[in-house]
Amino acid sequence: LVDDIGDVTISNDGATILKLLEVEHPAARLLVDASVAQDEEVGDGTTSVVLLAAELLKRAGVLASNKIHATNIIAGYRLASREAIRYLKEHLAVSTDTLGRDSIVAAARTSMSSKIIGKDAEFFADIVVRAIESCKSVTPDGRTVYPIKAINILKQHGRSSRASELVDGFALNCTRASQAMPKAVRNAKLALLDFDLTKARMRMGVQVLISDPNKLEEVRRRECDITKERIEKLFAAGANVVLTTKGVDDMSMKYFVEAHAMAVRRVKKDDLRRIAKLTGATILTTLADEEGNESVSPAALGEAEEVAEERVGDDEMIFIRGPKSERAQSIVLRGANSFMLDEMHRSVHDALCAVRRTLESRKVVPGGGCVEAALSIYLENFARGLGSREQLAIAEFAEALLVIPKTLAVNAALDATELVAALRAYHHLAQSNPDKKGYQRFGLDVFAGTVVNNLERGVLEPAMSKIKALGLAAEAATS
Repeated sequence: LVDDIGDVTISNDGATILKLLEVEHPAARLLVDASVAQDEEVGDGTTSVVLLAAELLKRAGVLASNKIHATNIIAGYRLASREAIRYLKEHLAVSTDTLGRDSIVAAARTSMSSKIIGKDAEFFADIVVRAIESCKSVTPDGRTVYPIKAINILKQHGRSSRASELVDGFALNCTRASQAMPKAVRNAKLALLDFDLTKARMRMGVQVLISDPNKLEEVRRRECDITKERIEKLFAAGANVVLTTKGVDDMSMKYFVEAHAMAVRRVKKDDLRRIAKLTGATILTTLADEEGNESVSPAALGEAEEVAEERVGDDEMIFIRGPKSERAQSIVLRGANSFMLDEMHRSVHDALCAVRRTLESRKVVPGGGCVEAALSIYLENFARGLGSREQLAIAEFAEALLVIPKTLAVNAALDATELVAALRAYHHLAQSNPDKKGYQRFGLDVFAGTVVNNLERGVLEPAMSKIKALGLAAEAATS
């Protein structure tokens, strides 16, 4: 995709593509919003939402042309969505407690299998699971959460994708302001600033009238002293590492070198916010209080076991290890160019979201069109038991679900009609014959072109991803 100013984006991530499309039609806008909502709530399954919602809309058009009123279609779709989600939770979802850690790795691997890092999915799945397990925390009400914002993803040009690594600590794509500063500071007290540490200058339009030319030197000296006093106040509060979003000039660097302290400049504001959360620091936009007096409270400083500059590849990076409030991990991605690294970043982020949802809900479902085929058979049988006009809408919903396995087969250059028919036959047996219940775990193997037990094969997805996708697609279609 090429935007208005010529920036190129190469991606197969559904949400990324849709965000970059300039759509004006209200119905198209709904599909984009549904995909973005899936991306924000689950992180994966964005393309499935759009495919399913589009198919539901197409079939709703056919029903409307056959004189079925919109209220009947909407009621049927909503009932079908509720029934599908209920059946999925009760019969298709499998607890990760019975499957063990391998199911978590499998969910990450499945998420990445269709992405640019698909060939190295096993390697990256292990990195993703280790990263997210390390940031596990328990809320005051006893819930276990996995804040993926504690995992920083950095991109470095050069070497192959398999040179990517998981490093302990929060990594920053920055360096020390001066090579004379210490490379590592233990028992670090961090001051996070959103202003520069450069010589104070009077603002544009401010005039100073001096009758004595000798006073000019005093003005210049005072400009230097203002910044010096600010730095001394930071040191007096106990700060030995200062991170700022703005600049640090040569004069200020001298004071840091003399105090054996570290200064890091041009830190991204988003990174500064995350460091504040990890270390318990407060971001300072000014040192002045309500009365205009400048001071620094030790309570505003963050704490970490160590802040160090280390070489990764061809560049130096700052690592913040052992932050006070939360544990931090960083994934350093390596790749040939920025397009590849951007797509790797999106793929790893989707996998992180999939693993987080799997760990929090503790439920997975087999992939490869297994869920959609099972729900399609179930809803067909459910529709036959209804005597109202909603029966037709539910039957169309059941048929629309097959767009997922059909698309999987077509994309793999396989005979979609034959494969989906075989898949439906397995699921019909699973739901009609109690002895064949194991067939409800069967889905497509697009590499071999057959129907296999995807639970045993380790092709797993978070149950939450499917539940949200069904709900959002139905909501988008009925809006």
